[in-house]
Amino acid sequence: MISDRKLEHLLLCKNCEVEYRKKTGFEEIELVHKALPEVNKGDIDISIEFLGKKLDSPFLISAITGGHPAALSINREFAKAVNTLNIGMGVGSQRAAAVNPELESTYTVVREEAPSSFIIGNIGCQQIELAQKSVDMINADALAVHLNPLQEAIQPEGDVNARGHINAIKEISKTLKIPVIAKETGAGIKAEDAIKLESAGVSAIDIAGSGGTSWAAVETYRANDRSMGDLFWDWGIPSAASTVEVCESVEIPVISSGGIRSGLDAAKALALGADAVGVALPLLKEAYIGHESVINKLNKFNEELRVAMFLVGASNIAELRKSDLIIKGDTREWLNERGFDTKKYARRSQNER
Repeated sequence: MISDRKLEHLLLCKNCEVEYRKKTGFEEIELVHKALPEVNKGDIDISIEFLGKKLDSPFLISAITGGHPAALSINREFAKAVNTLNIGMGVGSQRAAAVNPELESTYTVVREEAPSSFIIGNIGCQQIELAQKSVDMINADALAVHLNPLQEAIQPEGDVNARGHINAIKEISKTLKIPVIAKETGAGIKAEDAIKLESAGVSAIDIAGSGGTSWAAVETYRANDRSMGDLFWDWGIPSAASTVEVCESVEIPVISSGGIRSGLDAAKALALGADAVGVALPLLKEAYIGHESVINKLNKFNEELRVAMFLVGASNIAELRKSDLIIKGDTREWLNERGFDTKKYARRSQNER
């Protein structure tokens, strides 16, 4: 049943309209142009160090798939791209293979094709007892523990008992020998939850805000009664707001994901404080064509990021995170109402004087 559901999810994401109707908020972030950038675009360095691993780009392929035979080829193409570009990727929830070893190849193909790449395993809070098995399956460098209450609430066969999750995360963060990443799946993370997760011992947080793929939308197509999924289609914290909430509240690395659709979106997320950015749906569609298409898409994102960095005078990601920006509209209202000072982002470069 789990494997069949994985296939349904893949096909729905490929063929149906599953994105949020509301926006990410990144369209309300304006990087302040610098007429005197004083950098050579050809020398701009977009590499990062993330959880002890040097990566050539801040783009990560977010957790997408696995657990059905049809997913094997997709994960193979992703892994080939990751291996070529020296970036990181996450696999989809490994629960299906943890309970059915016949499906392990849909995940292990990633390590076979990308033997030295940064690979993130994945298990849900509800199946935390499968964490070590998931790590061992792909020799993971980190484990994402995903949080998906919205999807579970809309999913016909969803698990809606969310008691004890923070204690489970605390225990697994203590016992696993690799970093644990707390990851939402598209509805975002607020400051208070981020603080709890950091206190529980996670090594990083992937905010996965709203504005990209809506799992309420995906589950709407699977439900007999679509009214609930349609009602909650746009539920969640917009990605830009969630990025600020979490980056301002914790000291651990933050991945901004959820509707990243260009290198400019990525530049804005990084300028807001993120350490890396995750992309899923746009790359899934390229993976059906082949790993060369995935590579081309990511290279385009990388070039767009370099252009944005050039225009704000940032020669590396650390400098980009200090660049001036304006937060406008609903995103500013959200953050101000939540107690965050948006004005401080506007004149950060004056400290250079």
